[in-house]
Amino acid sequence: MTVENIVDELKKYGNDATKKVFKNHGAQEPMYGVKVGDLKKIQKKIKKDHELSIALFDTGISDAMYLASLIADEEKITKAQLKKWAKKANWHMLSEYAVPWIAAESRYGWELALEWIEAKDEKLVATGWATMSSVLSIKQDEEIDLKIIKQLLKKAEKEVHNGQNRVSYAMNSFIISVGGYVQSLTDEALKAAKKIGKVKVEMNGTSCKVPLADEYIEKMQAKGVIGKKRKMARC
Repeated sequence: MTVENIVDELKKYGNDATKKVFKNHGAQEPMYGVKVGDLKKIQKKIKKDHELSIALFDTGISDAMYLASLIADEEKITKAQLKKWAKKANWHMLSEYAVPWIAAESRYGWELALEWIEAKDEKLVATGWATMSSVLSIKQDEEIDLKIIKQLLKKAEKEVHNGQNRVSYAMNSFIISVGGYVQSLTDEALKAAKKIGKVKVEMNGTSCKVPLADEYIEKMQAKGVIGKKRKMARC
């Protein structure tokens, strides 16, 4: 399939109702309003295609950019491409999900997460925290520097209520990921979660809510899935 073929297909799947929902959540034009379920239908036909994923992301079309992350080849994508994607991602569905997923699956996830967390741009910092959350979800504990994760946990606990809007959301999610995916740090993450309590984030006037980190971790405990890693970050 070519970029032109896919854009034509995106136009067919797009609808005004979905577009309106996405725009309410901060999505930027150009976009067609394609549901994620429909993007996955296209993904199944393509599977992985590195060159096509790069070309799709370069279109600047929000739906195409998200699809690009789904078909990207984690073995072929470069650090420079990931950094470019992180800068071009213009709303949280891209910057906190699509880009962090493929970054975490690549060989550069850990170092880019740490680099982005120290950035000054709100969106990029949120991408860093989200990337680290995804890294924790797929990497075995012996592959992770737990000392650094402890430091980041303390940083998130200290700064979550004073951070920039989307950064606070991503920090809260990071605490959940530590508690849910790193069994040796579950107690520390749960303690931090109870201490921070409810995190306030402006959700663009939508009804979306920030999950309570302690409740989320406790639900994972009740299900017996603490420490159970995911096969891949993308979902």
